Amino acid sequence: MLSPSLLSFLLSKLKFTTGRGWWLTALIWIVTIAPASAALDLRVLIKQGVEQVNVGSSTNAAIKDSSGRSLGVIQGMNGFAAQVSGGGVAINNWRSGGLWIEPTGDGVVWIGDRWYRGRAYLAPAKQGLTVVNYVDLEQYLYSVLGGEMNGNWPQEALKAQAVVARSYALHKRQNSANAVYDLGDTTKWQVYRGVQDESSGTQMAVNATAGQVLTYNQQIVEAVFHSSSGGCTENVEDVWMQPLPYLRSVKDNYDQGAPVYRWSKSVSQSQLSSIAPGVGRVREAKIEQGTRSCRRVVTMRLTGDKGSTTISGEKLQSALGLKSTFFSIAPQANQVASKSNNPPEPSFIVIGYGFGHGLGMSQWGAYSMAQQGLNYQQIMGHYYTGVTLAKIEVK
Repeated sequence: MLSPSLLSFLLSKLKFTTGRGWWLTALIWIVTIAPASAALDLRVLIKQGVEQVNVGSSTNAAIKDSSGRSLGVIQGMNGFAAQVSGGGVAINNWRSGGLWIEPTGDGVVWIGDRWYRGRAYLAPAKQGLTVVNYVDLEQYLYSVLGGEMNGNWPQEALKAQAVVARSYALHKRQNSANAVYDLGDTTKWQVYRGVQDESSGTQMAVNATAGQVLTYNQQIVEAVFHSSSGGCTENVEDVWMQPLPYLRSVKDNYDQGAPVYRWSKSVSQSQLSSIAPGVGRVREAKIEQGTRSCRRVVTMRLTGDKGSTTISGEKLQSALGLKSTFFSIAPQANQVASKSNNPPEPSFIVIGYGFGHGLGMSQWGAYSMAQQGLNYQQIMGHYYTGVTLAKIEVK
């Protein structure tokens, strides 16, 4: 583990030369095809389409071309600005169609503005530079747990997150059609910000569940998760179209203690009207179609003084900056009248529940279950239907 003091030292010293089941008791073994080495690397996209990126290493690092041929060595704690050059990549005096940075020993690699375990591969793209972090699966999870939860959360919640995140990453790896990377590093995938998010808590949970995944019919599942369900998770086909037997709706009383379980937001009439041009000043907003299980907004009808139109829940969520599509909109009651000739603009109140898409595991629900003494198998058994806890064997 890289200690906080070491991280601080590395950051200060790097110099740049330029610019539904309750119990999951069955433990089976499945085989995941992996590289010839014992490690199972993930390819995580860190940068894409950038003009240049700062790179370096905490220890001496080998610079290799795309075929793996050694070109030279960069000294530890020195940084360089990598950029596209002549259809390839240039780092200092080294140029090739693609370049590897491979730290020696326990070194970590610098990409952009933070440290990452593993190694980096830089390649030219149609626009700018692409940088991919090749990182061991378990070490990748050390960071993901800190980015998605908190290393101080109960261990059983962190263990559940470790198994779920490992399953999600391997599912993406196995089903990726991308020749360059397996998954990205944002909330669209899983939050991955390198060693800065690691802690003893995240490492302990990952190590305790090493290699464990969720499967259905002996296939690793797409174990999606979200922050807070708002009391009810969804059938996947009501949100993302394709039905999956393990992503079924469950009532989620464990989520009620989440700080985002219930929320509200005031929006003006002009905000609503701008989303629905042609209807005039919006007077009413009613759910036209909701999901079968939780009544998340699929479509909502906005009615104004010039007409009405149907808007998707996702569009309203994005336009109004809402935490989820689990909401309703009503005119603001008891609005203060103005004595002036210009009365105040009417406003609306949005009442919402949960944070995220509402599929799979609620992270705050997992927290609450762990606080109540339930283990990580029970947590996952609550949120994923008919799954089996399995262990991969890297060969």
